[in-house]
Amino acid sequence: MRMQIVTGVSLCALATMALAPVAHHSAGGTVAGKVTFTGTPPKMKPIDMAKEPSCAKEHATPVMNESVVSGPGSTLGNVVVYISAGGPASAAPSSPVTFDQKGCQYLPHVLAMQAGQQLQIRNDDQTSHNIHPLAKVNPEWNKSQPPGGPPIIAWYDKPQYIPVNCNVHPWMLG
Repeated sequence: MRMQIVTGVSLCALATMALAPVAHHSAGGTVAGKVTFTGTPPKMKPIDMAKEPSCAKEHATPVMNESVVSGPGSTLGNVVVYISAGGPASAAPSSPVTFDQKGCQYLPHVLAMQAGQQLQIRNDDQTSHNIHPLAKVNPEWNKSQPPGGPPIIAWYDKPQYIPVNCNVHPWMLG
């Protein structure tokens, strides 16, 4: 069985992570661990949303860049640990996962889903967004979503890490 760790941090940081206790149970066994960071994590910088006042007013304190989210004990947030080979075969869940655009942020910042699982992208803001998943293995696409518009429905046939951005609001990354 082979495990891979995927985060929003650089490849140099990936090499310094360790696996230690948090648990996930499945029909085939248990995966336990905690992803930690060795060294000093970079300082999170505030995001300037002044160009989009409707979003800036939703945040009492400035939103910080989430490329690296660290916590007590050198733990890392926004991390996905998955079994890439040797795990039990299973069908994609029938329930969709949801990526919300709220306060000019993608929520959650990191979203894990299975190949073949439906993805719903919602716009809860008073402004239009442009959703641009930068897929390399699956087809890349780029769609605009107006405020109050219906959810964008998508799915991916092959597993991969897919960064997402908004071409209208360059600080929106997921």
